[in-house]
Amino acid sequence: MIEKTIGQVLDETARRFPDNDALVFLDGPRYTYREFREQVNRLAKGLLKLGIDKGDHVAVWAYNVPEWVLLQFATAKIGAVLVTVNIYYKAHELEYLLKQSDATALFLVEGFKDVSYVDTLYQVFPELRRGQKSDKLPRLQHVVFMGEESHPGMHTFAQVMEGGGDVTDETLRQIQDSLDPHDVVNMQYTSGTTGFPKGVMLTHYNIVNNAYWVGKYLGLTEKDRMCIPVPFFHCFGCVMSTLNCAIYGATMVPIRIFDAGEVLQAVEQERCTVIQGVPTMFIRELDHPDFERFDTSSLRTGIMAGATCPMEVMKRVMNDMGADEITICYGLTEASPVITQTKRDDPIEKRVQTVGKAHPPVEVKIIDPESGEEMPPNQPGELIAKGYNIMKGYYKMPEQTAQAIENGWLHSKDLAVMDEEGYIRILGRVDDMIIRGGENVYPREIEEFLYTHPQVKDVAVVGVPHAEYGEEVAAFIQLREGESSSEEEIKQFCRDNIARYKTPKHIFFVDEFPMTASGKIQKYKLRDHAKGRLGR
Repeated sequence: MIEKTIGQVLDETARRFPDNDALVFLDGPRYTYREFREQVNRLAKGLLKLGIDKGDHVAVWAYNVPEWVLLQFATAKIGAVLVTVNIYYKAHELEYLLKQSDATALFLVEGFKDVSYVDTLYQVFPELRRGQKSDKLPRLQHVVFMGEESHPGMHTFAQVMEGGGDVTDETLRQIQDSLDPHDVVNMQYTSGTTGFPKGVMLTHYNIVNNAYWVGKYLGLTEKDRMCIPVPFFHCFGCVMSTLNCAIYGATMVPIRIFDAGEVLQAVEQERCTVIQGVPTMFIRELDHPDFERFDTSSLRTGIMAGATCPMEVMKRVMNDMGADEITICYGLTEASPVITQTKRDDPIEKRVQTVGKAHPPVEVKIIDPESGEEMPPNQPGELIAKGYNIMKGYYKMPEQTAQAIENGWLHSKDLAVMDEEGYIRILGRVDDMIIRGGENVYPREIEEFLYTHPQVKDVAVVGVPHAEYGEEVAAFIQLREGESSSEEEIKQFCRDNIARYKTPKHIFFVDEFPMTASGKIQKYKLRDHAKGRLGR
């Protein structure tokens, strides 16, 4: 285990591999580790000059821009807590997060897709235009715009970078040396599908060690180059990717906003050896009309995570894309985030049918959700985990923290099965399990089966209420481009191959799925849609 802060990790890597590429954007900038550390230190000094102190909460609201990565490491060097804001948030959610997190500063870009972040902030904080403090957000002292333009009441990023010129190296070093690896350094808000979003408090120790173990399973070295199309605001981006690279001296090659063609271009142009993504991203890359034109032969490994990983997609990533050492990770933000991971040399069956085994320092048990008793091998139950990676708690939510962590064990609310060797299969959420006429139906099993249908591109299975059986199975299916199928054809395919009680009663064909920003299908919205369509 590594007893170091993120700042110490970066300094050590910059000393070991000063001339290695650290951060590369296709359209610039491009920093070596020596240059990257210099930029991070400049920003850290600028933050100190701005009045940001150890323990202050600094929120960042942006897609994958270079400034985001600099801010991630600069806040860590001075002991500030980086609060990551979901790029899809709007006014109500932004106000809640800034208030609940006690953010003293907000860094933001112009906007994302159809949402102007600048206009949204002025809506939440109208006094900002006049240079006044906010009545609703009294803790918010500084707003920094990450771009060229000037906006009333906001500093520019360049001003902050230049502002710390009179802060000495010795001052920064003393502050960095005073930090404890067990201090909170990162706060991420859960999606909030079951109530208000909760701020997950993660320490240097939590995420440095989690990134270390993830990289160890990838076989990461200073010679690797990682394509990062996943969002930074999620653990997948800022722990499993950027921090992971910084520990091993590998190169970060981020994609500002996910675009399948740009990912393929980055892999070819920068000779990336590692690629990250949720299944939806890999599906779009593989189905890109020019996929065959791109050279992805440099790929070796990577991570597919964040949602159900279809077996057929996994095989195509290994065979067609060339990432034959691709791994699957499973975890939760509350676990920093990775709990289990497949190994690069695991048998193909284990790599496509399980989420691997627990990382060595992490304990995992499968328990009966009702009694809490540990389940025998191959019997489904709730996955719980214990170890160095478990969060410090939810910010200012002691009751919710106590509900999530009992005697050091984090309750995942995920249904899982563990075999005699310790390999784990995820069956779905505890509250996603469908009980049809007394039979337990696991959505994951039906989804995996439907992915084998030649016309099916993506699928999500949910339960809908039924007066007689309690629940029925409903499948939402996205067909491959140019393909067609019918409800009856899909049902017959199921009836011919799986038990009748697992065969979906209802088939809904969709063009796209409602997704979270981290690439997870929002099944509760599908359930609501199905109930509306069926009048239940």
